[in-house]
Amino acid sequence: QVQLVESGGGLVQAGDSLRLSCSASGRSLSNYTMGWFRQAPGKEREFVSAVSRSGSSAYYADSVKDRFTASRDNAKNTVYLQIDSLKPEDTAVYYCAGGRRFSGTKDGYESWGQGTKVTVSS
Repeated sequence: QVQLVESGGGLVQAGDSLRLSCSASGRSLSNYTMGWFRQAPGKEREFVSAVSRSGSSAYYADSVKDRFTASRDNAKNTVYLQIDSLKPEDTAVYYCAGGRRFSGTKDGYESWGQGTKVTVSS
């Protein structure tokens, strides 16, 4: 299975932008549809975005689609999540995940990173 490590989280102010990265090893990312999820304290893990193997297509949860942009660079074995106009409700641990096909639920993914924490202050 592919090993995934997220990075780029931190403490930011509302209205700021942030780019999260997910670096892969063990397998080529080109073999996987990649998903982004987030989990706030006391909440279920929530679907954010899914990116096709080539990076040509991406899908977003309605709650984030106007502000979030997912992309990938298979040559660098890395996927990204660009977050613009951050809001306090974006505060969560963000996870990347690899799966065999597009899925909007966590059950569709078999490889997960450890997560990177994003905290947005008002």
